[in-house]
Amino acid sequence: MREEDDDSRLQKNVPVLGSYEVVVAGAGPAGICAAVAAARSGARVALVERYGVLGGNLTAGYVGPILGMVGSGTMRDELMALLGVPENDMIGEVGVAHDMEQAKRVLAEFVSCENLDVFLQTPVVDALMAGASLEGLLVATKEGLRAMEGKIVIDATGDGDVAWFAGAPVEKGRADGLMQPVTLEFTLDGVDESRAVACIGDVDDVELNGERFLDYCARCARQGLLPEQLAAVRLHRTTHPGQRQVNTTQRNGIDATCVRALYSSELELRRQIDILVHFFRENLPGYEKCRCIASGATLGVRETRRVMGEYTVTAEELAAGKRFSDVAVHKAEFIVDIHNPEGAGQAEERIQYVMPYDLPYRCFVPLKVENLLTAGRCISGTHRAHASYRVMSICMAMGEAVGMAAALCVREGCTPRTLDVKKLQAALESKGVDLYSK
Repeated sequence: MREEDDDSRLQKNVPVLGSYEVVVAGAGPAGICAAVAAARSGARVALVERYGVLGGNLTAGYVGPILGMVGSGTMRDELMALLGVPENDMIGEVGVAHDMEQAKRVLAEFVSCENLDVFLQTPVVDALMAGASLEGLLVATKEGLRAMEGKIVIDATGDGDVAWFAGAPVEKGRADGLMQPVTLEFTLDGVDESRAVACIGDVDDVELNGERFLDYCARCARQGLLPEQLAAVRLHRTTHPGQRQVNTTQRNGIDATCVRALYSSELELRRQIDILVHFFRENLPGYEKCRCIASGATLGVRETRRVMGEYTVTAEELAAGKRFSDVAVHKAEFIVDIHNPEGAGQAEERIQYVMPYDLPYRCFVPLKVENLLTAGRCISGTHRAHASYRVMSICMAMGEAVGMAAALCVREGCTPRTLDVKKLQAALESKGVDLYSK
């Protein structure tokens, strides 16, 4: 509990739920890969998840496709194959959304390995600290509050919850504090593939009746056929013909770490789904009989806390394809995709492309807290850099690297801050992970 809340502290004896070598908080793309990598490296691992299903945005968030690229040999390749994503999409060319329901089973089976215990419906509510050292987590269960002891803890919550509870320094949003909007993704069926447009996003120049599709949607918003904030309509194909994954609903000005903002956002975005389905039926060829068949069980949150670490990566470094001597993720690649915090579409007039870049181990090691690593969108980077590395393929590679680092820390009897990075790099290479190719 943070210092400003001292007057409301509760004193209670809390039973220990389990003692582990590595505890991973959050079972999204980063957390799943972190837990499995640590377990495969010989550590006794607990994976703690606030929802009743594994996958985070891969499942509960209904987010697809799995965007971004990383170097060869990472766990990302393994998961893409298990999820049945078409082979040509594995090099980022098609943008096909995976089967969300199948993913729930596939990911559950993926983590069912020796030395890995999974705790669902178990949100983290505080950090157990001894001075500056993190010794475990306080979690909420159906049986009450419980302690989860861990020698090394990995924060893969997306929101940097563990780091925040532990007192690590964090930043949010851009200079004015505004963050990228929240979205609720949904799936349509009843789409006529012979006539229906698909649009992967703001870099797509696909046309509808001789007009760029995104320009058409923006014109419809200006004419009042769509709400202004829904002017950027993204319609992804899925692994099932006749379906589209829709990434369009949007609410601006929301801090998703503020619990009071969540319900109003959920209500507004679900209303927007009905507005969009009506618009598609009335205005898009091939969508006349479309219907919403599924949607996210939770808001799709792009940006909240960024945990400041030993190194903070910048968008300028990503654009230049910077290499680092302490590389832990190699050849990460995705545009600087800043959804406008104040309106529809992109925040910047021109999309910033990047060269394949490295993420250094230091950006996973938070300042001021020992025995803690981060993975996923909450790692140490600037607002603009975050808009590139936050996507799921890159988060998977982060999780794998950090999971192996945590297991090494246990084996070597060191902290993440004092770990010999060359040993981590050798361990990653021994698994076939490319770290140094040009």
